[in-house]
Amino acid sequence: MSKLRFRVVETAFTKKAIEVVTPTERPSEYYAKYVFNKEKMFKYLSSKVYQQLVDVIDNGAPLDRSIANEVAAGMKKWAIEMGVTHYTHWFAPLTEGTAEKHDAFIEHDGKGGVMEEFSGKLLVQQEPDASSFPNGGIRNTFEARGYSAWDPSSPAFIVDDTLCIPTIFIAYTGESLDYKAPLLKALRTVDKAATAVCKYFNPDVKKVIAYLGWEQEYFLVDEGLYAARPDLLLTGRTLMGHDSAKNQQLEDHYFGAIPTRVAAFMKDLEIEALKLGIPVKTRHNEVAPNQFELAPIYEECNLANDHNLLIMSLLRKISRRHGFRVLLHEKPFKGINGSGKHNNWSLGTDTGILLMAPGKTAEDNLRFVTFVVNTLMAVYRHNGLLKAAISSATNAHRLGANEAPPAIISSFLGKQLTQVLQHIEESTTDDLVTLAGKQGMKLDIPQIPELLIDNTDRNRTSPFAFTGNRFEFRAVGSEANCASAMIALNAAVAEQLTLFKHDVDELIEKGEPKISAILDILRRYIKICKPIHFDGNGYSEEWRMEAKKRGLDCETSVPVIFDNYLKPETISMFENTGVMSEKELEARNEVKWETYTKKIQIEARVLGDLAMNHIIPIATKYQSELIDNVYKLQGIFDHNKAIKLSSKNIELIEDIAKHTQYIKEHVDTMVAARKIANKIESEREKAIAYHDTIAPALDEIRYHIDKLELIVDNQMWTLPKYRELLFIR
Repeated sequence: MSKLRFRVVETAFTKKAIEVVTPTERPSEYYAKYVFNKEKMFKYLSSKVYQQLVDVIDNGAPLDRSIANEVAAGMKKWAIEMGVTHYTHWFAPLTEGTAEKHDAFIEHDGKGGVMEEFSGKLLVQQEPDASSFPNGGIRNTFEARGYSAWDPSSPAFIVDDTLCIPTIFIAYTGESLDYKAPLLKALRTVDKAATAVCKYFNPDVKKVIAYLGWEQEYFLVDEGLYAARPDLLLTGRTLMGHDSAKNQQLEDHYFGAIPTRVAAFMKDLEIEALKLGIPVKTRHNEVAPNQFELAPIYEECNLANDHNLLIMSLLRKISRRHGFRVLLHEKPFKGINGSGKHNNWSLGTDTGILLMAPGKTAEDNLRFVTFVVNTLMAVYRHNGLLKAAISSATNAHRLGANEAPPAIISSFLGKQLTQVLQHIEESTTDDLVTLAGKQGMKLDIPQIPELLIDNTDRNRTSPFAFTGNRFEFRAVGSEANCASAMIALNAAVAEQLTLFKHDVDELIEKGEPKISAILDILRRYIKICKPIHFDGNGYSEEWRMEAKKRGLDCETSVPVIFDNYLKPETISMFENTGVMSEKELEARNEVKWETYTKKIQIEARVLGDLAMNHIIPIATKYQSELIDNVYKLQGIFDHNKAIKLSSKNIELIEDIAKHTQYIKEHVDTMVAARKIANKIESEREKAIAYHDTIAPALDEIRYHIDKLELIVDNQMWTLPKYRELLFIR
């Protein structure tokens, strides 16, 4: 088989970059090459252990530690044959990223040398220092023990020379300190609750799987330009920068031809992703210049989430081979679209039925309506929590900015589904509904075949839209861990399905027929969750006013939005489903508030430093040149003519003085406000202080810096401008 080859190419902004030369193999030939999947398990494990491990993976059977030694031996043999020298427990702490500590496959052999060793004990668990990761006070330096524990449902994989073993991360006292542990619990509880409801329609259903299909948006910037922007380097976004004369107003970038250098990067990325078993399928230019998107085929939710964390790491790593830096910040550039990560979510059974898709029979459609209505009920009852699950200091810049859904959770259903729910609500009989599939549309162009039109339109302003056979949670941010949204959504749906079954069973026990009981409860739920249903323009001011009347969460302060995690109904939901305890929720909120504060704090420090040590000196230097020019004009011409000739320069001198004075005064004010906020002991109150007094100052100071950018001589302004950053050459 041929190997992946590279060649060095010259670029406009970097001396060297790496261009991939595509291998001759088909993707199917190298897919999952670096994954210890079932194919490798079958080869490297005994038949008995293989069957036990597959039972754990496919059916959620308890893991028998007695098989761990053989699994570890098989993994080690495969990994060493692939050139691996180290292993690591790979987990997702509350940092939004991943963590790993590499250990070599070596132990003393007792003869003065070493031998390769990897035991079941090392595979199953390890002990990271839990006090060094965000933990909300659950762990302290003097009580630092934590455990990482193997998650067999997500296969081990190889990156470079290291075997990566996906794990959960918990405290010595048992609380989860990561995203994976509560996600697995949420997926287990939605499986149990949904399976119980499925048995109303099909007794053969034994398992329900939550599926996730993410769409990852990102920006690319030339590495040399990135290095010349301290704000990009330290915060992930530009804290200053005037609009480029041309940005996205012509809408010519969206789905446009992919630039050659970017295409080479994408090919390289896809090859590496496919080797790691990530089924990347779609790539395209996004709306904003230098913005792109990739998306995989849908997978089981836990695996999909791990793959998204891995793809974000690959994006950062592989972009540098090509002279780029990838930006995953939700809003790296002001004035153009930011980046999101749509989470397409659905449920499916082990019998092959998609529960969010209409069926061919009336009873199939009743099952479909049952799961749609219960999902709407869950979103309605916990709309504040779902908003909190996608809120962050970075995503706040994007939501509602005419490029992403507003920060009010509502659900778009489309005309046909809306009519179906209305019919059920108003009906007084137990007649089952029928739903039309795709309809044909003929165009008056002979050579164009009949088009099949979906039964719903798209509404890009809806944060939680039904799109035919799934719900699309559009409000998730581009650099977020998908698990945050998926934990909240799956747990809320699990709780709601449990309540639904209880309500239906009560009517059945009173003698009401099953179908009649289901329809009676659905009618009640359709009426209750009406406020969450909105098919209109989510950007309009009228919707904000209407949403408030409907009782939806309209809060815009991110630190206050986080309060939704600690509402009694949220705590009750998470505890009743067994996903998280009140202590875990309190700890996570401490982390969220602290992270919010630190991100705004870093931005304020960076902007203050750039303003005082870069912007003002450059502006005053240019101002001095203008003043010198005014004096020279007065030495050449008579007073009146000199005044006339220098009037424009005098105006510029005054403008520079006005802007620099404002910047200096407000940087000082911002620093003073930061000192006051830093003395607040409560993480919540400190975060609110940063939101209310410091975050607004960033925009105010930026306004005057951007005005100076338009005034100061371009040769003096050493920071790369938007017109340079936004267009790959």
